[in-house]
Amino acid sequence: MTLVHALGSSSDGGAEKYFIDLTAAFARAGIAQSAALRVHDGRIAQLGALGVEARVLPFSKPLDFTTGPAIAALAKARQAKVVLAWMNRAASLTPAGPYARIGRLGGYYKLKNYRGFDALVGNTQDIVDWMVREGWPEARAHYIPNFATAGDAAPIDRAVHDTPADAPLLLGMGRLHEAKAHDVSLKALVELPEAYLWIAGAGPEEAKLKALAAELGVAPRVRFLGWRDDSDALYRTVDVCVFPSRFEPLGNTVIQAWAHGAPIVAAASKGPGALIRDGEDGFLVPIDNPLALAEKVRLMLADAPLRQRLAAAGRARMTGTEFAEAAVVARWRALFAQFGGV
Repeated sequence: MTLVHALGSSSDGGAEKYFIDLTAAFARAGIAQSAALRVHDGRIAQLGALGVEARVLPFSKPLDFTTGPAIAALAKARQAKVVLAWMNRAASLTPAGPYARIGRLGGYYKLKNYRGFDALVGNTQDIVDWMVREGWPEARAHYIPNFATAGDAAPIDRAVHDTPADAPLLLGMGRLHEAKAHDVSLKALVELPEAYLWIAGAGPEEAKLKALAAELGVAPRVRFLGWRDDSDALYRTVDVCVFPSRFEPLGNTVIQAWAHGAPIVAAASKGPGALIRDGEDGFLVPIDNPLALAEKVRLMLADAPLRQRLAAAGRARMTGTEFAEAAVVARWRALFAQFGGV
């Protein structure tokens, strides 16, 4: 019997990256898997390296008469007990069948796309509570957090990105989208004249952000790195991570930074605000406040023992019972067991 994943996104983002991370964790745990996904050469290659069958389907809307039947056929052929749908598009195109349908929500998605599903999983307790308030049965709403593990990549030579070895270096991770508030980081950089900023991500705001960097006079100290598959190395290279998202249901970047021992300053949006214990394992600042962001970054840069203390506390969170890989996989196994196991 095989677990079948359905992923209808062709984008590069946190949810898509975590899809690969969780699939890899399931593979390490001996869970047989197949995946139905939209075309994306990088993800297909990653699944192949994990030994996971990848079936490429259109996942097109509104008129798609092939994806649903193909998912059902794949599930039947693999004797799947569970189809795990990632995000709205996949959920809306996954038909009912002799298998359980579980939706994995990394945000406040439209629940109409999950009508008739057997269970929903939110990766924060707040998302789960919201599901129930929206009318989803509490007994079928489950909290399973994301996990993060530290890779073994070495730090990057800063010279590769034309950055002085002794300059304070900040890192922003995430899609170049208004919600991620990279513009706030650029404005904060004005107040940190010695610092450089690397921004890792791709998205529709790239031209706008580059224009803003030029307007603010910080462009010579900003490096737009594009979408990266070497986040382990990036986290190990920088001095402080800045995550000023205006809207962030979870904040994979927070737990990734913790896993790699990188100190964090984040805006107090829902996800980071629930994760970070302000002053204990990171700093929280008000949303849309570049001066507050700069103040906390300046404090960290001036105090190496403080950075080390906050980073160590964050790393300790990742080895506990909530965010560790083994604990997260065990929660998924327990949920799958309710439907006959996989």
